[in-house]
Amino acid sequence: MSTKLGDKIRTLRKEKRLTLDALAAAAGMSKSYLWELENRESPRPSAEKLDALARILGAPVSYFLEEDSTPPEEEHLNEAFFRNFKNLDRDDRERIRKIVESFRKLP
Repeated sequence: MSTKLGDKIRTLRKEKRLTLDALAAAAGMSKSYLWELENRESPRPSAEKLDALARILGAPVSYFLEEDSTPPEEEHLNEAFFRNFKNLDRDDRERIRKIVESFRKLP
């Protein structure tokens, strides 16, 4: 039975195209321990292990600890969108708001 933490680790690992062996070696842990993290509820990784995984997988440690956190890749897209949105003129921002509102009303 996998865990939310395990699902997050596995998803990011696969996005980075890392094998269990490669990620485990880079993070300084055994392949079997990493497999346990991804697939079982029992292991509780230390702060050092979570920090190593976060660094290698390019995510903040908080991503692994929060239940409903946004994946790092999506967060970068959101930040870029809002940065661009803020640079639009007032009329364009208003058009986009109306488009978003119309989408929110869809079933």
